[in-house]
Amino acid sequence: MANGIIIIDKPADWTSMDVCAKLRGILKTKKVGHAGTLDPMATGVLPVFVGQATRGVSFAESGDKEYLAVLRLGLVTNTQDTSGQALHRTEELPDRAALEAVLPRFTGEISQLPPMYSAIKIGGKKLYELARAGKEVERAPRPVTIHALEVVEQTGPSCYTLRVRCSKGTYVRTLCHDLGAALGTGGCMAALRRTAAGAYTAAQSVPLADILAHPAPASLLLPVDTLFAAHPALTLTPAQEKCCRNGASFTLRFAPGRYRLYAESGEFLALGEVRDGRMETVKSFFAI
Repeated sequence: MANGIIIIDKPADWTSMDVCAKLRGILKTKKVGHAGTLDPMATGVLPVFVGQATRGVSFAESGDKEYLAVLRLGLVTNTQDTSGQALHRTEELPDRAALEAVLPRFTGEISQLPPMYSAIKIGGKKLYELARAGKEVERAPRPVTIHALEVVEQTGPSCYTLRVRCSKGTYVRTLCHDLGAALGTGGCMAALRRTAAGAYTAAQSVPLADILAHPAPASLLLPVDTLFAAHPALTLTPAQEKCCRNGASFTLRFAPGRYRLYAESGEFLALGEVRDGRMETVKSFFAI
C-alpha cells in the first residue's frame, strides 16, 4: 500500500476533500487525508497524507501557514470574499499608506470572530449550513496569531496583495474583512494562495493535473519523516527498537526534546520525546 505525503498545488474550484477523493482512486487506497482545509476559491499548498502517513495529519494541521491574499477594499460581502453577495460598496478608498498604518493592529495575538460561512459546528450544525438557510448565530471570538503581515504590492485602486504568516485556525478572509472595517471602507478577500503549510512550501508542491497524468503517481510521495525534519535524528539499538515497537519508554540521557527515531535498517519508526532522561513515543509510524 502507498505510504507518504504528497504536497498538492490545489487548483481553484476544488474542495480539499475533492482532492483527497481523487487521490484515493489514483493511489488505490482509502487511507488519504489532508492537513489544513483550503476553500474552493483558494489555491496552493495542500499536504495530503497517504497510508501510514495519515498518523501525522494532526502534526501538520497544527503548524503555521503562509498565504498571499488579495484584499479588495470598498466591498463588503456576506461570505467575506468576492464569491458572496455584496452588502456594501464605496468608491471612497484609502491609499496604501493608510492600509500599512493599520497593519500593526492586526499583527501578533489577535481575536477573530469566526465567519458564518465556515465549517465550525454550533449545536451540531455547520455554520455555513445555517448561513445558507439565512440564519446567523452568536459566535465566540477566537484567539489567533498573525506572525507577519505586509503589503506586497498594489494591483489596482482597491486591491492589494498581502503576505500573511499565521497560526492554525486563522481566517484570512476575516482578516481582510476586519482590515476593511478598520479603514472605514469595508473590505473582503478577492483571492487566496497558500504558499506554505508547516514544513512544506510551494516549491515542493505538485499541480494536481500533473499527478493525474503521471504514470506512477506513488513515486511522488515524500517520506513521512520529512514532516519532522526540524527535529534531530536518532538511530536506535536493537533493544531500544524493541521498546519503541512495543510502545515502551527507555532510558536515554539526551537533551530534552523531540527526535526522529530510526531502526538500524534506516526505517523511520516514530517521533519520540525525551523527558526526565527517558525516551517516550509521541507517535509511531512503522507498519504493524
